[in-house]
Amino acid sequence: MRSTTLRNAVCVLVALAGLGGVSYAAEPHPTEPRAPEPRPMEPLDILKIDELSNPEISPDGQWLLYERSVLNWKQGKRFNDIHVSRMDGGEARRMTFTDDKSETGAAWSRASDAIVFLSDRDGPRRQVYWLPLHGGEARKLSDEKSGVRGFQLSRDGRWLAFITADRDNPQLQLVDLGHPEQPAAKLTSHATPVAQWLWHPDSKRILFAAPDEADPADQKRNKQGFDVKINDEEHPPANFWVIDIESKEEKKLTQHTDRGPAGIKISRDGKYLAYAAASTARFATTWDRELFLLDIDAGETRRITNNKQEETVFEFSPDGAWLAYVAPDRGEEFRAGKLFLVPTAGGAERKLLEGWDYDGAISFWTPDGKAIYFAPTLGLNRQMMRVAVTGGDPEQVTSGEQVVNTNYNHDAHKLVLRRSTPDEPDEFFTADLAHLGASDQWTQLTDSSPQVDEFKLGAYERVRWKSTDGKQVEGVLVKPVDYEPGKRYPLVVQVHGGPAGTSTNAFSHNWGTYAHVFAGRGYAVFQPNYRGSSGYGESFRREIAGDYFRQGFEDIMNGVDYLIEQGIADPDKMVHMGWSAGGHWSNWALTHTDRFKAIASGAGAVNWISMWAQSDMQINREFYFEGTPYDNRDHYLEVSPLTYIKNAKTPTLIMCGTSDERVPNPQSRELYMNLQKLGVPVEYIEFPGMPHGITKPRYQLVKMYAELAWFDKWLNGKDKWLDWEELLATLSDAPPKDEKKAEATDGGSAPQ
Repeated sequence: MRSTTLRNAVCVLVALAGLGGVSYAAEPHPTEPRAPEPRPMEPLDILKIDELSNPEISPDGQWLLYERSVLNWKQGKRFNDIHVSRMDGGEARRMTFTDDKSETGAAWSRASDAIVFLSDRDGPRRQVYWLPLHGGEARKLSDEKSGVRGFQLSRDGRWLAFITADRDNPQLQLVDLGHPEQPAAKLTSHATPVAQWLWHPDSKRILFAAPDEADPADQKRNKQGFDVKINDEEHPPANFWVIDIESKEEKKLTQHTDRGPAGIKISRDGKYLAYAAASTARFATTWDRELFLLDIDAGETRRITNNKQEETVFEFSPDGAWLAYVAPDRGEEFRAGKLFLVPTAGGAERKLLEGWDYDGAISFWTPDGKAIYFAPTLGLNRQMMRVAVTGGDPEQVTSGEQVVNTNYNHDAHKLVLRRSTPDEPDEFFTADLAHLGASDQWTQLTDSSPQVDEFKLGAYERVRWKSTDGKQVEGVLVKPVDYEPGKRYPLVVQVHGGPAGTSTNAFSHNWGTYAHVFAGRGYAVFQPNYRGSSGYGESFRREIAGDYFRQGFEDIMNGVDYLIEQGIADPDKMVHMGWSAGGHWSNWALTHTDRFKAIASGAGAVNWISMWAQSDMQINREFYFEGTPYDNRDHYLEVSPLTYIKNAKTPTLIMCGTSDERVPNPQSRELYMNLQKLGVPVEYIEFPGMPHGITKPRYQLVKMYAELAWFDKWLNGKDKWLDWEELLATLSDAPPKDEKKAEATDGGSAPQ
């Protein structure tokens, strides 16, 4: 039963008890429709679960603002609308009503009386809009021909700045919120395009990054259609500038000659700017980013890291005295992430989590600056942890079968949690910081997926087994709907990506796994956290370097044998699937066992020598395979499924996107052609224009239906494989859109 339903039921019982007499569950009134019988989930149900994002607490602490992404089948896309909920768990309200347009980047006015957002509701380009919280029409604040890329409000609430989406020369514009009827005024006329930027806390200045020079010929050739891509083109260095919004006077703050900013944060007192800076060397990678600290008024820059790692997580303490950042221990790939504290005024760096084997992160600093909260993956769950800045082991704050994370608003002194459980998709909650560890004292703020109450779900179970080297391994078992102990079931082995990913106790509503759909069709679903996975310590994750497949595959197959021994899995009805690294493992299973009746390989590598050059990253491959192909060619061949392709016997479904840069589709085509020539039953689906992950809902639906049909064909002897009539019929059965009743009107498509 979902939390909201439970809460309502408790309220009813309390009310009945207050009347005296005996409380009982009343029969439905004869005129009231009975609730439908729970049914198994179908693939379309997966896509119809709304997605929540961008939670932001109002400065006065009274409201939560968030975006809700809803599937529109007519358009074949998801569109965002803006919602608000009271932080006391009371009123919840949809604020925008544009079913075929999107509102994004929503933020609060400083007075908490309005919402500002971007939307394409009035044309093809996004503009900035202002919408009163308590009703009225959305007011357009920009009218840029190129559209608006992003906006920010000053801390004093007087100004709104936005950056234009001009491809060649984006610049900043300024809106005086005291006189919103006046058109936006151009703020910057910088000689080169404005890149990253933010308001100074004094609301009088804006800091921005810009390259030192621009190439007019490059801009001209793009405008005239000569838009060829020159790989690894040289880029000029970029530096930070500050502009006074009254005088429009610009001042250069940094003097980099070989770097460009890639991420920025400012301290709350406005004294310091922290930023990651990427190397401008022609063949530099994201691993060449380093962290810097700028004393804004003094104009002094201090380099913080020199470890050839990608620092992307860093936060100032509330008083600005410390900068915390996360980096792998000793600057080595896939070591446990440690927390490092840098005193902004100068002094020795402090290292936290020294004796802890898991990954550090930063969710938020405590208001007093004495501790940092973070949410690491610990086995099958993600929990909130707390570590004192003075050092020592971290303390686990939350518990339970869940995946949880938090955001804290230092202005409102309130926090919002996002939680998913095996039987509930993501929802937002709030809690007092002092009671964060007591989930029964959390207040639920959203109920975005009430239809889940109508589904029959598979039960999650943690399973543990011994691998060939004696080490304990664990994973998730999702039991079939209406599971009967002692009965054997067909088994779907779902291998997660990464490989440094993790299968967790989050609700399965992703097109990649959709375990509840399989459970509804009578399958047991096994998601093993094999060697190389995160959430089990540094050595567990790094152990497959130089031995990529062997031990991980033994972990997986030993888990399969354990489920057979337990009388759960039918050894004659097993299938294997995965995407990305899960696809790599599918290809390895294809060439190293005939125990599976069918395999689905999504975006999987088959030839590591060609993959090394085709992919958009080489450093990870060099870590796992101990060097480059030209220095360690024999090992690259040893771990390539293609080397063993003549062993392949299992019918295989191959899928990938045509624009995948991470595991480019030549890998899938190479596998397809080899299997075809060898006479192995094979089908190959390409998703046009898709990157490493499938983003179009129609393609996501095809992916799920194709896998289900492929397994049905080879397990149950179904003659036809992908039945397009059956697939399309599911769309015609989709219910019409719910009629929306507006509590607040809005200048989009709100009902009048």
